[in-house]
Amino acid sequence: MRLSKKMARLGTESAFRVLAQAQALEARGIDVIHLEIGEPDYATPANIAETAARAVKDGYTHYCNSQGIVQLRTAIAREIEKTRGIWVDPDRIVVTTGAKPIMFYAILALLEEGDEAIYPDPGFPIFESMINFTGAKPVPLPMREELDFCFDIDEFKSKVTSRTRLIIVNSPHNPTGSVLTKEDIQAIADVARERGIVVLSDEIYERFIYEGQALSITSLPGMLERTIMLSGFSKTYAMTGWRLGYAVMPKGLVEPIVRMIVNSVSCTVPFIQRAGIEALSGPQDFIPGMIDEFKKRRDLIVDGLNEILGVSCRKPKGAFYAFPNIKKTGMKSKALAEYLLKEANVAMLAGSDFGKYGEGYLRLSYANSQQNLQKAIDRISSALKKAK
Repeated sequence: MRLSKKMARLGTESAFRVLAQAQALEARGIDVIHLEIGEPDYATPANIAETAARAVKDGYTHYCNSQGIVQLRTAIAREIEKTRGIWVDPDRIVVTTGAKPIMFYAILALLEEGDEAIYPDPGFPIFESMINFTGAKPVPLPMREELDFCFDIDEFKSKVTSRTRLIIVNSPHNPTGSVLTKEDIQAIADVARERGIVVLSDEIYERFIYEGQALSITSLPGMLERTIMLSGFSKTYAMTGWRLGYAVMPKGLVEPIVRMIVNSVSCTVPFIQRAGIEALSGPQDFIPGMIDEFKKRRDLIVDGLNEILGVSCRKPKGAFYAFPNIKKTGMKSKALAEYLLKEANVAMLAGSDFGKYGEGYLRLSYANSQQNLQKAIDRISSALKKAK
């Protein structure tokens, strides 16, 4: 079958490939510790699941508004006001089947051949993949370890050209767990306002903050009109499989994005949207306890990694990933990740899966029990000693 040439430019996420490899080992009876997939190991809260089941019985099983039902968009607007301190008209909110489609739709709508887009490297693989897919030029912005996996502001400014149409921001950051400083966010906002550039701000890990505070670029003067703020329910409410996300965007983008939804999935499942309303308006008391547990897991895995010869790891301020430096082991990222899956039965991702500047690192999701994380550290340490 002949595919279009642009399909060769479309990448993928290695997390699902590694998951499949790990599950194949498990099918043979091997005990594998999963640190590859970025999803909370918590169950979706019962009140949310019960609301969805009740909505099915109540008939929320038919087509609905492609932009998202008004009640959910209103609940999201209240959440934005509470967390970002800004009021957003629900008409500027678009609900999607997960947060990832926002990246897909927005990048397709904004970029074409000859354009340039700046994105974080290492960073979420879909950013570079989708920029390539449009025929635009991906311009990586290095997230450097010596800057606590933030970027150099002068280096960022040097990458902006007359062809820059989009700047992608992700804070808290996947895969490093870094949180951009106020100065970083301000620098991006200044350039975006001055040059008339749109910003795509991925804020899906907004609640997973362990030190300090994450600043949303939408809260800065003039940025609501030129920012696509992306978030969703997958991480905070342990709803990865439910596929429910949303974006706040400039008014001029709403209609084109909704048209893309109509042409692709028609609408987001209405009974799942009802569950989203319950997630935002129902009890929130489990969230602080969950974040506290993730902080304990972070400390456990980072301290453990730093005890392993040839490995060093900075302590991430957000998200739920450790991004250890493994350069002193003498192995490339992908080779070491594959070795540790085979020899230690610990599934993780190569830093190079997240871009050129991720080489020399591994990404470990600590969305697993403290017991399993300690077991993983012990296995990794033993396997690396054996490799020498």
